[in-house]
Amino acid sequence: MWQNPTHSPEAANLPSPTLGRLLCSALVALGIPFVIGTVLVKLFFLPLHGWQAPHGNGWIGAMSIGLCISVSALPVLIGIVRELEPVYRPVGQLALKLAVVDDAALWIGLAILQFAARGPDALHGWTGFEGLAVLLLIGMAFLSSWATRNLKNPPIWVIWAAVPAYLAAGSWASHELGLHELIGAYFAGALMPPRWVRRLPVEAVGTFSLIWLAPMFFGHSGLRIDGDALTWPSVIASLLLVVIAIVTKILAVWIFPPAPGLTHRQALGIGSLLQCKGLMEIVAATILHAHGMISEFTFASLMVLAVISTTLTGPMFRLVSGRSRPQTAG
Repeated sequence: MWQNPTHSPEAANLPSPTLGRLLCSALVALGIPFVIGTVLVKLFFLPLHGWQAPHGNGWIGAMSIGLCISVSALPVLIGIVRELEPVYRPVGQLALKLAVVDDAALWIGLAILQFAARGPDALHGWTGFEGLAVLLLIGMAFLSSWATRNLKNPPIWVIWAAVPAYLAAGSWASHELGLHELIGAYFAGALMPPRWVRRLPVEAVGTFSLIWLAPMFFGHSGLRIDGDALTWPSVIASLLLVVIAIVTKILAVWIFPPAPGLTHRQALGIGSLLQCKGLMEIVAATILHAHGMISEFTFASLMVLAVISTTLTGPMFRLVSGRSRPQTAG
């Protein structure tokens, strides 16, 4: 269960969106880049040498890349919003709300694409382990629901013991179902009772992960890149993907902003924040690459895309937001 670490009174300076408006805006912000990116990749990128995925048909590979293009980097955005000037934080808060929905949609999309890539074999040849995995996930959901109602304030050691147990169970279940372990771990974390999560030192865990775990993950992902795939064509393709990702994301937010009454600059600022790919795209690309759903050239291009889009986020936000002063009510 995600906790908003940047909640502040400044958010009251912007109109408060309804839940329906927020969800629809998040769907548009994710759907337009996904659809446009998928079509462009299928028509112009996949015919290129080295872009055909080892497994799955052309549309599965195109949708895999389209999903990476449409994703927003929630962990990176949290850090960026914290560093914004107070006058810009309400805009950052709206971007974070959309990124939370996009984050959940990413993991659901990854699971659907992996099942689709396996085709009819996804449900054939199931053994008792697959059935046990499904029952385990259902049992975890019921257990979390029961704990939310009846075990609101357990001893802290119970919470610390439940976290690795949930993550391990979710990872094992997704592995048995033919999905990547990170997908099961994500949904296991989402199933944790919210009251329990609020008692955990989320800030300290995040800092530890950023300093110690993230560099190892980035290094491990970098070692997966085939040096022969880092050619000028792949770099040029990455730049084209950057243009597609930025333009479609900003256009989507501008067409349907998350709150009524936003200025054009505020809508463009939210779009420039959401185009940040960061860690989430690298995780998604790593999962897709491990399952043979994208090629070596595609994986290398997506890595470059993640770095470029993340680097451009701050300058782009300052460019479109300008230096406007906070307006007083009246």
